[in-house]
Amino acid sequence: MKLTSAMLTGKSREHLVNLPTPHSTNHFLQVQAVKAFQSLQQSAVKNGFNLQPASSFRDFQRQQLIWNSKFSGERKVHDDSGIALDLTKLDDWQKCQAILRWSALPGASRHHWGTEIDIFDPDLLPQGQSLQLEPWEYEKGGYFCELSEFLVENLPHFDFALPFMQQPIGKKIGREPWHISYLPLAEQARAQFSSEVLLQSWQNEEIGGKDILCKYMDQIFEQFMV
Repeated sequence: MKLTSAMLTGKSREHLVNLPTPHSTNHFLQVQAVKAFQSLQQSAVKNGFNLQPASSFRDFQRQQLIWNSKFSGERKVHDDSGIALDLTKLDDWQKCQAILRWSALPGASRHHWGTEIDIFDPDLLPQGQSLQLEPWEYEKGGYFCELSEFLVENLPHFDFALPFMQQPIGKKIGREPWHISYLPLAEQARAQFSSEVLLQSWQNEEIGGKDILCKYMDQIFEQFMV
């Protein structure tokens, strides 16, 4: 399916259907991705895991809220260890780079495409512990470590991949062992996406650091897009 510019940038939901989950009706993906994820879930159950989405489709406005809240200092921007950074010590470009390590620009998130899912297992989350979506939860010693091992071994059988775990040299994006991508559709969307499509989506939109982002757009695509 060829996505329109509005679909690529999270400004349309026409390419999506609901992904049923036990506790939420707010998850949406493309039809083919839903079917593939449900097959992956069934395999996970057979291996003792309750694989559930923490996040799926995210629209432009939601990504814009996340970005602007981080740029203004209202929401935490953390380093690779999960420790909050003091943004007042950074200039605008340094601030943008710190945010880009863990958060996509509005209009540039893979979550707009209906092919991406942030996953976890609610049965493995310790009582009273809220999900952080930080690498330590999924790596050695973390409560989702065995789930991660299952995913690494089984995702290819269902045409999923971990796009933020096997990145080309030169990329500066943080590791996201929770983020899985349905490749048959994601690769199509990635091929259709461009800086022109992104900048078009920004017309008449308030984006924190917009001027500096436009200045460094080529570098952003080179270092912070997968």
